Amino acid sequence: MNGIINVFKNKGMSSFDVVRKIKFLAKEKKVGHTGTLDPEAIGVLPVCLGKATKIIDYIMDSKKVYEVKLLLGVNTTTYDLEGEIIKKRDTSNIKQEDVNEVILSFLGGYDQIPPMYSALKQNGVRLYDLARQGIEVEREARHIIIYDIFDISYDLPYVSIKVSCSKGTYIRSLCYDIGEKLNVGATMVELKRTRTSIFDEKDSINIEELTEENIKDYIISIEEALSFYPRLNVNTSFTKLLVNGVKVYDKRLSDEHIEKNTLYRVYDKEDTFIGIGKQDDQGFKIQKLLV
Repeated sequence: MNGIINVFKNKGMSSFDVVRKIKFLAKEKKVGHTGTLDPEAIGVLPVCLGKATKIIDYIMDSKKVYEVKLLLGVNTTTYDLEGEIIKKRDTSNIKQEDVNEVILSFLGGYDQIPPMYSALKQNGVRLYDLARQGIEVEREARHIIIYDIFDISYDLPYVSIKVSCSKGTYIRSLCYDIGEKLNVGATMVELKRTRTSIFDEKDSINIEELTEENIKDYIISIEEALSFYPRLNVNTSFTKLLVNGVKVYDKRLSDEHIEKNTLYRVYDKEDTFIGIGKQDDQGFKIQKLLV
């Protein structure tokens, strides 16, 4: 079984729980998800099966959209309500316009420090394992991009926002950073991922609704999952070279203009989907073979 299922994960399940259930229902050994959702978070979790596990990184690299609710005036160990409260601060003087200004100040790129309670590794040990032992280590900031923050609504000290962001963004850390910039602290109380790449909540299937009998009905092809990459048709005489990993520097490769450093879905004139490829100064090469 090869393809992707646009799964909606429920609260109380880990992302691995979803993968385990898909493995059982599909009777498929090679299964992987495209970006962890914490157990208390809900939402879109595309799951790749069979050959589609080869494109997990390409889906993970795409934009994501979240709906998040945060509570001002509270800091916890985990940056969400799963952790212990470590500080409370008065929010009575906080004005809505101040909160709005601070939230929108995070638009664009910024260097975000991941939370200690995360699956990132340091010296081979996951940060959350260290955190559970009461150990806090210095974490290297990662450059992330907040593309948009919209639909901001207030019920102070609660604030709800929608966020469009890059791979690697921790929404818990964004909530924490907003709180720190306001000098009152903040913690995330609700999180839903509504979109990853082309996979949208409105088209998802709830994990509880999947069965051995219907799971095939929800398989999305690898080509469709990668449809956000532009298509490039190459001349069939070069197919074998590309499949064998050769970097081709020949103007006869394609009748189309090829942009440098742009990923393409590559097809030959027989409409064979070869894989994902890219042109640089030395030539054109398949980055991920999918034939």
